[in-house]
Amino acid sequence: MKFRQSTELPEDFWIPIALNTNNITAFSPYLVPQDHLGSLGLFYAMSAFMFFLFVAGTAINVLTIACTVQYKKLRSHLNYILVNLAVANLLVSSVGSFTCFYCFAFRYMILGPLGCKIEGFTATIGGMVSLWSLAVIAVERWLVVCKPLGNFSFQANHALGLCALTWVFALCAAVPPLVGWSRYIPEGMQCSCGPDWYTTDNKFNNESFVLFLFCFCFSVPFTTIVFCYSQLLFMVKSAAKAQADSVSTQKAEREVTKMVIVMVLGFLVCYLPYASFALWVVNNRGQRFDLRLATIPSCLSKASTVYNPVIYILLNKQFRSCMWKMLGISSGADEESSSQSTTEVSKVEPS
Repeated sequence: MKFRQSTELPEDFWIPIALNTNNITAFSPYLVPQDHLGSLGLFYAMSAFMFFLFVAGTAINVLTIACTVQYKKLRSHLNYILVNLAVANLLVSSVGSFTCFYCFAFRYMILGPLGCKIEGFTATIGGMVSLWSLAVIAVERWLVVCKPLGNFSFQANHALGLCALTWVFALCAAVPPLVGWSRYIPEGMQCSCGPDWYTTDNKFNNESFVLFLFCFCFSVPFTTIVFCYSQLLFMVKSAAKAQADSVSTQKAEREVTKMVIVMVLGFLVCYLPYASFALWVVNNRGQRFDLRLATIPSCLSKASTVYNPVIYILLNKQFRSCMWKMLGISSGADEESSSQSTTEVSKVEPS
C-alpha cells in the first residue's frame, strides 16, 4: 500500500510545527506510519498489549454484568455501582483498547479524524464514568459504615441516582472537545486519541480545558476518595483499639487498611500520570519532551479496565463466588464466605 506523504499539514492535523518536541514530524498521523517515533517491535508490542486489554477487559466486565443479571443476591446498592463501573470499563476496552490495538498494528491512526474523535470520545466518557464511579463507591462506603447522617439508609435508588450522575459528569468532560472547547487528536505514538493538551492554539482554549479536567475530573473525585476512606480507616482503627483483645476485629482492621491502600493506589496509578503529565506540558511550554512518554498515561488509563475489576469485583468474595458458579468452577472456601466481601466492610462496626 502506498501512502501519500506531504509536508503540508491538513487543517485537522494534531500539532503545529512550532511545538518543541524531540520527534516532531510534518507527516500526518492520519496518513502515514509514524515510524520515527519507535521501532516496529515497539509498535507491535503496544498492539499486543492493547489486544490483551481488549480481550481481558471485555471478558471480565461482560462476566461481571452477566453475573449481576443472573444472580439476584448480587443486586445490592453497592453492586449497582460496581456494574456501572463494569459498563464504563467495557466501553473503554471494547472500543478504546480495540481501536488502539488496530492502529498500533498499522503504526498510525489509520481510522482517520472521525475514527480519532470516536475513540477519543469513547475512551474519555468511559474513563470519566469509571473515575467518578470509584468516588461514588467511596461515598457509599463512608455513608454505610461511618453513618455520618445518622439513621440515613443508603438504598438502591440512591445508588442508581449517583450512577446516573457519573454519566452526567462524564458527558461534561467528553462533549466539549466535540464542540470547540479543546479537540480530540492523536496522542503519544499517534495510535490513540484524547483531548488536546499539547497545543496552545487559542482557537480551542486547550489550556483552560486541561485545567478544568484537572480540577473537576481529577482533584474533586480524588479528594472525595481520600476523605471517605480516611474516615472509614479512622473509624475501623478506633474500633480495633477499643477491642484490642478481639482477634476478629484486629483482622478486620488489617484487611480494611490493606483495602484502602490498594484502592487509593489503584486510582492514582490509573489517573495521576495522565493528569500530572498534561498539567506539566501546559505549565512548561517550550520544554522538550518525548512523544513516546505521552503513550504511558494512556496505557495505564486503559489498563484500569482490567485491574479495577480485580480490585473492586474479583476481591469481592460474593461476586467471585457467583462468577465461579456461573463458569462451572468449584469455588471452595468462597462458597462458605460469599457474603463477607472484602469490599463490603460495612460488617465492621465501631464498638
